[in-house]
Amino acid sequence: MTNEIRIVIISDGTGETASLMTKAAVVQFSDQEIIFTRYKNIRTKVQIDAIFEDAVDKHHMVVYTLVSPELRRHTTELGKQHDLPTIDLLGPLLNSLSDFFHSQPKSEPGLFHNVNENYFKRIAAMEYTIHHDDGKNLEGLDDADLVLVGISRTSKTPLSMYLSLQGYRVANVPLIRGIPVPEKLFQMDQKKIVALTIQADVLHAIRKARLERLAKEPWAHANENYASFEHVVQDIEYAQGLFKQH
Repeated sequence: MTNEIRIVIISDGTGETASLMTKAAVVQFSDQEIIFTRYKNIRTKVQIDAIFEDAVDKHHMVVYTLVSPELRRHTTELGKQHDLPTIDLLGPLLNSLSDFFHSQPKSEPGLFHNVNENYFKRIAAMEYTIHHDDGKNLEGLDDADLVLVGISRTSKTPLSMYLSLQGYRVANVPLIRGIPVPEKLFQMDQKKIVALTIQADVLHAIRKARLERLAKEPWAHANENYASFEHVVQDIEYAQGLFKQH
């Protein structure tokens, strides 16, 4: 027969930290049936009082992560008053870090959640950028924060990936002489478009080095003109002409 235990989790953020830590601990007690109740975004004593009223009736254990010293003290005092076990997961760590850093914590609720939000924003930006690299999925350009355009070897992809790591949704579209520019570029918000330029001698060196690295590839000899200085200049003039028009 199992013993049912109820654990209340109180947090001034999402409660994910307290929930994960508590669940990681209770798995060591396999004969116990644990029922969790999570209260998130708790910012006042009144809210904590209401939680304890319910917890007392059901003989809960209270686990909490609260950055406010005042709310932590209040929770501890309520636990003593009502003879309920309380576990402060964050307080001891904050106190130790405060001693170590010789400074006081910000005591701002939800900072960890904000960090996570930024992390997931960057992941989403990277996924978008990967799926919109080198002219792919043009129908999704309106969702981009930035659209990089330029001729071959102007670092469109590396720059796109770098910006995506900063949280920007970036697409890039190649400009190829002899191939019409995608109409979607003219239909979207022009303020999002960033034109990449490069000096002819620099681009010539980059393309030449690339062909040398790929000399064994079947298509390399057929594209030798791609790295010629004359071809490079023509590509740059073509792109600059487009940029001036738009």
